[in-house]
Amino acid sequence: MTQGNSTEVTEFFLLGFDAQHKLQHVLFIVFLVIYVISMVGNTGMILLIKTDSRLQTPMYFFLQHLAFVDICYTSAITPKMLQNFIVENKSISFGGCVIKLLVYATFATSDCYLLAAMAVDRYVATCNPLHYPIVMSQRACIQLVAGSYVMGSINASVHTGFTFSLSFCKSNTINHFYCDVPPILTLSCSNIDINIMLLVIFVGFHLMFTVLIVIFSYLYIIAAILKMSSTAGRKKAFSTCASHLTTVTIFYGTLSYMYLQPHSNNSQENMKMASIFYSIVIPMLNPLTYSLRNKEVKEALKVMEKKFF
Repeated sequence: MTQGNSTEVTEFFLLGFDAQHKLQHVLFIVFLVIYVISMVGNTGMILLIKTDSRLQTPMYFFLQHLAFVDICYTSAITPKMLQNFIVENKSISFGGCVIKLLVYATFATSDCYLLAAMAVDRYVATCNPLHYPIVMSQRACIQLVAGSYVMGSINASVHTGFTFSLSFCKSNTINHFYCDVPPILTLSCSNIDINIMLLVIFVGFHLMFTVLIVIFSYLYIIAAILKMSSTAGRKKAFSTCASHLTTVTIFYGTLSYMYLQPHSNNSQENMKMASIFYSIVIPMLNPLTYSLRNKEVKEALKVMEKKFF
């Protein structure tokens, strides 16, 4: 970093965790195992849905893209974090930081919209089963998925562009284990009021919009399930929605904690822990949640197991 009338940063340093120096080898092994499980689980989910004809439905079409998104945004974070556990030089180039933030923000935002689309899918399947093939047509599903990626790209482009157009003169050490907007903003000597406003407005809008879709969808779903006379029908409907509801609760809970709470130095380590759960652990849990709680996936896994083993 050179200083003068303007400040030019050529690289950043990722500080990581407070306990990183003491437990770096243990943390490396733990997060490597989590990352491998995440990659295998999500890749396996994609291949399973593509190869099994019984899983060619809108719900699994969305689940396939959810697995792809999980692979992308955790891969924008985890490999660099693993590298920093075992090397002394924890630097990342300015351009590398820009690209990683852009990729991470794009697919993390897309994740929100995919979960909302899956909630709409469950609503239509439960409340309007006769119209389900028409409402959730192939064209409608493709449009929902494409819209998710478009909204992710717009959100990521705005935050990345405004964040890295700032001047940095306080430090080039990011108090985090990956490039994210809030810790980068603390390094700037420019006025960051617009950046904070954009962060609150955009993140607040995406979270509020998608969360409201999920909440209203499940209010109608629960009302429809309670009206069912058959106990077996109720149990099947709850079982079908349970996996998605579990994922939504964990995902939105940690995401809201990360971006919508007042930030302070005391909360920085707590934010890192929330970031770990949101960006590294949840992508591992998603395929496990859907495979362990979903009858069709279990049956497809059994068929694949018999076929190959």
